[in-house]
Amino acid sequence: MPERDPGPSVKDNELYEKLRDEGNSKEKSARIANAAANQSRSSVGEKGGESPSYEDWTVDELQDRAKELDISGYSNLRKDELIEKLRNH
Repeated sequence: MPERDPGPSVKDNELYEKLRDEGNSKEKSARIANAAANQSRSSVGEKGGESPSYEDWTVDELQDRAKELDISGYSNLRKDELIEKLRNH
């Protein structure tokens, strides 16, 4: 499989490719790869997030997040469908 060129903004191409192969979005892969290049990879993995689980969010909050991420077709989704769409973005 030929290596994809993520462009000059990605600082750790190897990690970027691994993350993309795992199914992560381009944006998420680039963000993690760049954070890992600025710190050690292990410290980035340990950092984790502080955000509560999507199940704890209201539908309005989930819709706001979908809008922030430029996800389309979220307005008529049930909460569980909206969560799945956000997680698979």
